[in-house]
Amino acid sequence: MTKSVTVELTDLELPVERGCPFAPPPAYEQLRGQAPISKVRLTSGGEAWWVSGHEEGRAVLADHRFSSDKRKDGFPLFTLDAATLQQLRSQPPLMLGMDGAEHAAARRPVISEFTVKRLAALRPRIQDIVDHFVDDMLATDQHPVDLVQALSLPVPSLVICELLGVPYTDHDFFQSRTTMMVSRTSQEDRLRAFAELRAYIDDLVTRKESEPGDDLFSRQIARQRQKGALDHAGLVSLAFLLLTAGHETTANMISLGVVGLLSHPEQLDLIKADPGRTPMAVEELLRYFTIADGVTSRLATEDVEIGGVSIKAGEGVIVSALSANWDPAAFTDPAELDIERGARHHLAFGFGPHQCLGQNLARTELQIVFDTLFRRIPALRLAVPMEDLPFKNDAVIYGAHELPVTW
Repeated sequence: MTKSVTVELTDLELPVERGCPFAPPPAYEQLRGQAPISKVRLTSGGEAWWVSGHEEGRAVLADHRFSSDKRKDGFPLFTLDAATLQQLRSQPPLMLGMDGAEHAAARRPVISEFTVKRLAALRPRIQDIVDHFVDDMLATDQHPVDLVQALSLPVPSLVICELLGVPYTDHDFFQSRTTMMVSRTSQEDRLRAFAELRAYIDDLVTRKESEPGDDLFSRQIARQRQKGALDHAGLVSLAFLLLTAGHETTANMISLGVVGLLSHPEQLDLIKADPGRTPMAVEELLRYFTIADGVTSRLATEDVEIGGVSIKAGEGVIVSALSANWDPAAFTDPAELDIERGARHHLAFGFGPHQCLGQNLARTELQIVFDTLFRRIPALRLAVPMEDLPFKNDAVIYGAHELPVTW
C-alpha cells in the first residue's frame, strides 16, 4: 500500500546548516523520526522528497528510474537562478549528471585509474607528500599551526597533481589555485582561480596529446585515439570533476577526522596502538561527519514506490547522506564515534551507479594522513577550545576553515 507523506515543520527549509560538527541538525532526526521519506520545502524554492532513512536512501540511489541530469525540469537544486539554470542547460553534462548507458560508457574507461593495483603504485608517492608537509610542520617554530593550510588542503591537491601528471615545476601554481578555490577568499578571487586553473588544465591536456607520459591524461588520450575520437573538452571536464569532487571533500575530511580523533582520545589510542585499525576508523569518521550532504539529488522519471511512499514522475528527490548515516536502524547508537563498529555500508560516497569514483583514493589518503600524523606528532592537540573553531558551513559541504593545532 502506497502512501504520501508531507511533513511541515514551522519555518524550516532544507537543507539546514549544522550547529556543530558532532551531530546532524536536530531537524534531520525529527524528520527521520516522523518518516524516512518526507515532502519538504527547499531553500531554493519549491518542494522535493527528502530521504532520511538509510535503507530508503540506498534504494533511491540504486534505482535507474531516478535521473541525475540536473538540466531536467524539476530537478531539485539547492541554489537556483535563471543564469545558473541556463548555464546548466547550455552545456553537456559532466559524468555526475549522466544516466544509464551514457554514464556507464563515460565511467568505464576511468575506473581503471582507481584499481587496487594503481593505488598501490601511487601509495608511496602519497606517503612522500604527507611526510613532506609533516616535516614542514615539525620544522616550524611558530605555534599554533593551522592544519588546514599546513596539511589538509595541500595533500589532496598534490595527489591530484600526481594522478593527472602535473609537472613538478607547476605544483606551486596548481596548489595555490586549488587552495584559493576553496578558501575564505572573495568570490572574485575564487572565480579568477577557477578560470586560471581551467586554462592551465586545458593547456596541460594539449601538452599530453603531443607528449604523453604515465598518467591519467595520457592513458585516456591513448584509449580515445585507439577508438578514433579524441575528446579534448571531455578530458578537461574530467579533470575538474576529479578536482572538485576529490579535493575539498578530502581536505575537509582530513581536518574533521583529526578533530574527531583528538576529541575522542580513547578512539585515537586504539589506532595509535594498532594502525591496522585505521581503515575501520576512516570508515567510521566518514559516516560520522559525512562531509557532503544532500548532493545526491535525483529526479523521478517514472512513478516509483520507495519505502511505501509513492513518488511521481517529475518529482525531485534528495537523499540526505548525513541523516542516513545517523539512522539508528542501520547504525546502533549513531551518535557514538566507534571506530570498531564496521561502518563501511555508510553513504558518505553515495551508492549505486554513481557511487564516488575516487572513493578508494580518498580512503588511501586518509589512512596515510592519520597514521603518519599521529605517529610522527603523538602529542598533537587542538590549540583552541572546540567551541572556538571556525567551521565551514554552507549546508551542503561541511568542514573547517581553520584548525589551530600544537604539540
